[in-house]
Amino acid sequence: MRSYRILFGVLGVVLVLVCVVSACVGAVKISITELWAIICFRLGLISTTQYTPSQEAVLLNIRLPRVVLGALVGATLAISGSTIQALFRNPLAEPGLIGISSGASLFAVIMIVLEARFFNFMSAIFGYYALPIAAFVGACLTTLMVYRLAVRYDSRADIATLLMAGIAMNALAGAITGLLTYLSTDEQLRNITFWTLGSLGGASWKTVVAILPFVAVSIVALPFLSKSLNALALGEAQAGHMGINVSLLKRTTIVLATMGVGASVAVSGMIGFVGLVIPHILRMAFSADNRLVVPGSALVGAAVLVLADLVARTIVTPAELPIGILTAIIGTPIFIYIIAVERRKFRVG
Repeated sequence: MRSYRILFGVLGVVLVLVCVVSACVGAVKISITELWAIICFRLGLISTTQYTPSQEAVLLNIRLPRVVLGALVGATLAISGSTIQALFRNPLAEPGLIGISSGASLFAVIMIVLEARFFNFMSAIFGYYALPIAAFVGACLTTLMVYRLAVRYDSRADIATLLMAGIAMNALAGAITGLLTYLSTDEQLRNITFWTLGSLGGASWKTVVAILPFVAVSIVALPFLSKSLNALALGEAQAGHMGINVSLLKRTTIVLATMGVGASVAVSGMIGFVGLVIPHILRMAFSADNRLVVPGSALVGAAVLVLADLVARTIVTPAELPIGILTAIIGTPIFIYIIAVERRKFRVG
């Protein structure tokens, strides 16, 4: 465990460095000295300013909320992916596989297309938060339906049935989303396209505060399931003999993953491959021990998404590349490479 702590320390330092670079780089240049001066002045540690008002406004109102949101979303997607893979004992599993992402996407599209006709009351009540709330509710309802379909007569959730129900729900959600997209206006189509491709462009402190309770619970609680997930890797019967309540473990893992991913997708849209690839990288580079993979995924996922967002908003300046496109472009070759390496090991073994 000491080596794990050292690794976590290194990953934490890398995350901090990536966040600092992301906060400094952009159309308005901010040096590390100016970044530190702005933070110290706001905290009341210094009384003189060594920066321009525009730098302060950009850092506090645009860059920092975006960096914090990227770190929270990246950590949540990666840690949820690692626990879902451990629960299914399937390296190809991810939160989207059981309908979390597709459910959130479906309800967001419903809100975009049908808001004027049927959901004006939501906009009147929740205002800015109407779309994120709809997406979060969609993620929860879809996952609940998938889980109920998988529960057997003895109140146990069958993993194979859960997987098949998730695939079916993804197909249904995709079909309904496609129908609504076909019926949408040009303006609605642009909103749907931008949302489904993923972006952190709408980041603000309001957004961060809105998702913080949900993602914080997931990020903090999921690592405590690591030992139980290690035991589950030996099989459900063996885990039960070791005193683990397997049914409770399944429910807890799915609820926590849904809570975090649903909130993340609600504010950032569909961002793929983070929850799928990051746990693989850690397993290949270090160990398959979930005590390392689960918390390590949160640190690496946060750093990767913050870095990806930095590239997305600077590579085609003054425009912005949807971050979902970037993660797919980067994640697909990495995943193919991982598959090739695993096949080579299997042949050698």
